[in-house]
Amino acid sequence: MGNPSLHSIHVHPLKAARGFAPEEAVVEPWGLAGDRRWVLVDDSGKVITQRPHPRMALAAAGLEPGGGVVLSAPGREPLAVAVPGPTPTVTVEIWQDKVEAVPADAAAHAWFSDYLGVPVRLVHLDDPATRRPVDPEFARPGETVSFADGYPLLLTTLGSLDALNSLIAHGDHPEEGPLPMSRFRPNVVVDGTKGWAEDGWRRVAIGEVTFRVAKMCGRCVVTTTDQDTAQRGREPLRTLARHRRFGDRLVFGQNLVPESGGTVRIGDPVRVLE
Repeated sequence: MGNPSLHSIHVHPLKAARGFAPEEAVVEPWGLAGDRRWVLVDDSGKVITQRPHPRMALAAAGLEPGGGVVLSAPGREPLAVAVPGPTPTVTVEIWQDKVEAVPADAAAHAWFSDYLGVPVRLVHLDDPATRRPVDPEFARPGETVSFADGYPLLLTTLGSLDALNSLIAHGDHPEEGPLPMSRFRPNVVVDGTKGWAEDGWRRVAIGEVTFRVAKMCGRCVVTTTDQDTAQRGREPLRTLARHRRFGDRLVFGQNLVPESGGTVRIGDPVRVLE
């Protein structure tokens, strides 16, 4: 293999919605700048994702200067949503965490409620430096995260995607492959490594920025959702269950915690430090 490098960068301003792929991104302590600072919640405050609502895959959130978003979805007129001003927070339940966040205006709630056909509210993480700690089992004191599933960044590699697609091609349902990387919704994608090489990484540098590899990423039903059609199949979970089961987790990708700030750019060298 050649020298590993950063192949692509992916920012998802709204958790569970389509994001965008910039040429470069600023790395903040809690993730890429603008990544997963917005989330939908139901009437009880629980986070809404593609798990029960695969049509979230077809909605998109573009990032505006200052952190606002422009929402778009099939059959809907785009809607610009500004970062909320000083407003009382609401409690958001995201997996085992309870996080305070600020609700957007009523127009944003109505826009997404009409699209999904269920009552939802759009909320913004106003203070990522203090609101949500990283799982203390895998974190150092003071480390925080946005509305990502649990860690500031998710890293995947093209080598592992190729290896997975080869396994699917030789499995029971080859017609479901090959899968694109969008199924895994990563932040940074690395080229120039062998399949599953990242299993052994503990610290990496992407350009000038260093990261600690916190843990492997366990995958869920979202990976079976075609991000272009919102239709669900059986892959990759069927193949991951056979070949990539670690304990009770089906694994693809590695969760990262930044050790330093800076900017990552497509083409940056990726170095394994430990």
